[in-house]
Amino acid sequence: PPNMDFSNLRNGLISLEISLRLNYALHVTGHTAVAPVSATLYDSSGYFQKYKEFEKSVRVEEIDGMKVVKNLAVKMEEMFRRKAEATRRLVEAAEEAHHQHEENPDLQYEYFNAVLINEVDEEGNNVELGGEFILEPSDHFNNLSVNLSLSVVQVPTNMYNKDPDIVNGVYWSEALNKVFVDNFERDPTLIWQYFGSAKGFFRQYPGVKWHPDEHGVIGFDCRNRKWYIQAATSPKDVVILVDVSGSMKGLRLTIARQTVSSILDTLGDDDFFNIIAYNQEIHYVEPCLNGTLVRADRTNKDHFREHLDKLFAKGIGLLGDALTEAFMILSDFNQTGRGSVCSQAIMLVTDGATEMYDDVFEKYNWPERKVRLFPYLIGRESAFADNLKWMACANKGYFSQISTLADVQENVMRYLHVMSRPKVIDHEHDTVWTEAYVDSAVSPTLTTTVAMPVFSTKNETKNQGILLGVVGTDIPLQELMKLIPKHMLGIHGYAFAITNNGYILIHPDLRPLYQEGQKRRKPNYSSVDLSEVEWEDKDGILRNAMVNRRTGTFSMEVKKTVDRGRRVLKMHNDYYYTDIKGTPFSVGVALSRGHGKYFFRGNVSLEAGLRDLEQPDVALADEWTYCNIEEEHEHRHLTQIQAIKLFMTGRRPHLKCDRELIQEVLFDAVVTAPLEAYWTGLALNKSENSDKGVEIAFLGTRTGLSRTNLFVPVDQDFLTAEDKEGVFNADHFPLWYKRAAEQVPGTFVYSIPFSTAHFCLVLLSAVGIQMKLEYFQKKFWTACRQCTALDGKCSISCDNEDINCYLIDNNGFILVTEEQSQVLCATKLHQRISFALKNVFRLNQLLSYLDFDLPLSSVNISRSRGKTMMVPCDTEYPAFVSERTIKETTGNIECGGCIRSFVIQQIPSSNLFMVVVDNKCDCSSAPPVTMDPIEIIYILSSLKCERLKYQKDRKKPESCHPFHPEENAMECGSATRFSSPLAAALLPLITATISR
Repeated sequence: PPNMDFSNLRNGLISLEISLRLNYALHVTGHTAVAPVSATLYDSSGYFQKYKEFEKSVRVEEIDGMKVVKNLAVKMEEMFRRKAEATRRLVEAAEEAHHQHEENPDLQYEYFNAVLINEVDEEGNNVELGGEFILEPSDHFNNLSVNLSLSVVQVPTNMYNKDPDIVNGVYWSEALNKVFVDNFERDPTLIWQYFGSAKGFFRQYPGVKWHPDEHGVIGFDCRNRKWYIQAATSPKDVVILVDVSGSMKGLRLTIARQTVSSILDTLGDDDFFNIIAYNQEIHYVEPCLNGTLVRADRTNKDHFREHLDKLFAKGIGLLGDALTEAFMILSDFNQTGRGSVCSQAIMLVTDGATEMYDDVFEKYNWPERKVRLFPYLIGRESAFADNLKWMACANKGYFSQISTLADVQENVMRYLHVMSRPKVIDHEHDTVWTEAYVDSAVSPTLTTTVAMPVFSTKNETKNQGILLGVVGTDIPLQELMKLIPKHMLGIHGYAFAITNNGYILIHPDLRPLYQEGQKRRKPNYSSVDLSEVEWEDKDGILRNAMVNRRTGTFSMEVKKTVDRGRRVLKMHNDYYYTDIKGTPFSVGVALSRGHGKYFFRGNVSLEAGLRDLEQPDVALADEWTYCNIEEEHEHRHLTQIQAIKLFMTGRRPHLKCDRELIQEVLFDAVVTAPLEAYWTGLALNKSENSDKGVEIAFLGTRTGLSRTNLFVPVDQDFLTAEDKEGVFNADHFPLWYKRAAEQVPGTFVYSIPFSTAHFCLVLLSAVGIQMKLEYFQKKFWTACRQCTALDGKCSISCDNEDINCYLIDNNGFILVTEEQSQVLCATKLHQRISFALKNVFRLNQLLSYLDFDLPLSSVNISRSRGKTMMVPCDTEYPAFVSERTIKETTGNIECGGCIRSFVIQQIPSSNLFMVVVDNKCDCSSAPPVTMDPIEIIYILSSLKCERLKYQKDRKKPESCHPFHPEENAMECGSATRFSSPLAAALLPLITATISR
């Protein structure tokens, strides 16, 4: 504006740039590890000469993304294969042990109960099923105290510890102890191994003590875990019929709700279902899903559970109409090919049936009997038990009677054994793999499980298809991430893997906890679809290709968040993907164009590299794998640097190390070595550093090597393991490294952290310094108050009460403001000048305004059954990104009838901008601009319904065992005995089926 002369402020900005450049140059060299070409700003350390020595051996290579992803897939395949082999050895041992065992109902056997071990009574004696059990801490098992020689047995609270079935099962499964130990010796990367019995007990290795909750209860039942259900049964389509006639009032309806909820617990992501309530009419529990089935993921199951509370009993029950509806749904849905296309079942929850409805079964299910029927009789009365049991037996199902809430779990579980019969008779030990999950009862880390079923091999029980249980072993996803060649993926590159259902197995944006370090998990964390993090792929091209296990490439423009979602980077990613053989998983890598497409290589002597690698200021990325020290027990005590030295000198040739990565990290160690001596000299020269305010100087390279020098003692987490975004992690480069890479070469990045109120940072390229905020402010205000007028009288400066001055970064966060009465960092400051952010940036496009959509990034609070629940929701928030081509802009803004002028100018060679606004208008009423996520409200019920109905592409499991001709369908329930007329009615049907 013509009435505001900013010439002296512009000169001040140049002075600020020069001052900060000199201060930077005194503390770090100009080496940058983010591009193939190095640049220097100051050469007082001898670094430039050191680089010249090796310049001729340096070369730049283009990365072959397809080669990288195929090599990664092979490594993951090998890891999964070893875990599957360990699981198979457990299967063979379990089946052999059971085959040799004779059931003894009077067997007395003392075993180590996971809850009772090391417990004593009032007299100091070991309690029964307890005993002394040696436990020692192990860092391999999350620092839990474990016994590496023995397993323990956990029995659900609602079951009797010394039930004959349990005692016999515990006795013969003791044979697994030897195999557990042997597996761990063969593969020291194994963690938890276990056997989940069909009788309910859970044998876990290594042995560890279990602790009940505050109510003295352990709710864990291995049989409703996904790994058990997936291994025990084939994928299935299920219709649940709930009787809501008048006779179901009161406790019966409560038991019925719990029964349905327990059935839902047994359904997994490969299953499909719907729930119908019936009296004289048919009521779909979710009306918008009339006539169809939906996938049994957690979102859908929770949605239906909420609707169960709305059921009420009245009228009469017309079961024939309900059965007809269920058969028609299953038939129609199966023909679409969208469901499991495998097993089918109807779950009937009722307090009685006045007839057998053989006309319905004859029309829709006989003679093939492709749909199994599982009736659950609610209540103590047995008047209708014969009818319901006949229906179960005539349709290859199982009849159960549930009298109390305590009976629900055990009775619901029985249907799994029936559904598993065909698989058992076929003797198909299908290997199943779960999605990513956390089971705090077993392992507190994000895990996938490989599991296999265990069958009875005794000839006399073959046609009964007896499932003994399921064995499994956990694979921490952190182990998968160690296989990722992070140095080959570049600064913004990453690897990711998904399941056959499109759910994320590993991905840098998979964050299962609400906050780092908290134990509380986000709802649906285990079923986050790839489309929710790679959301720019609107047509699902990348997702669908990976779900269908193809090999190929894909490219798209993306916006990625960094700094915990506060900053947005715009880039172009190339994706490469392929399948992981022997698993239902696919793996991909993303390389960003620019820094992610090339690799910098150089050679140095082994002697020089090892010497400089062992310097005290050097550290390697903790979560990167230079050498695999986990595979052999004898190597676990080694650090990565120690392992590298032993491997490269030939003293431990059997160590599995990445020779290529090691050669590059040795090169980086040698080339950056002069920094250590230079920084040490500066630290000793206190007079040179006394007024500079610099606390730390640091450097990072693409190989995960970092050098750090403390000039003054500081008490904070920066550049430590606690600073998750500030160090090299398994799935990302440090934040300061990423931001430096996106700047124009030769420019610096300045940043204030969001997590501290004591120190703020100035981060410069891949080399940086940390300085006190007070020092930085002092430099800024000194520069802004300089005057170029000959008489020394400035027409305007930041001291002028008519203007406000701000220093902001390229994302609109404030580093310096006149309103600071104390040290404040950007989290608080950005709310202090809402006028500048809201109006200046949005209207004048110096910073591009983005509505950044974050699916499932936040949660809603809702109430159900008196409890507060967290449920997922879609959110969005604003973000700002600077336009590099705009160096300066001015303008006017109307604020409540008053015209306010402003100027914004870029500070040369930095990511900073100075904002000057006249102060003559009162704009305090303008709302602040915050980055708080705002929920996206879906008002139209039709849109909500479409979201429920919509099913993304998925790859069906290859294995399917819906029925077997040798199956003994007469094993269909034992709650009551058949009356003679009903037995006579059933016999011809069974005989006819067997004869076929």
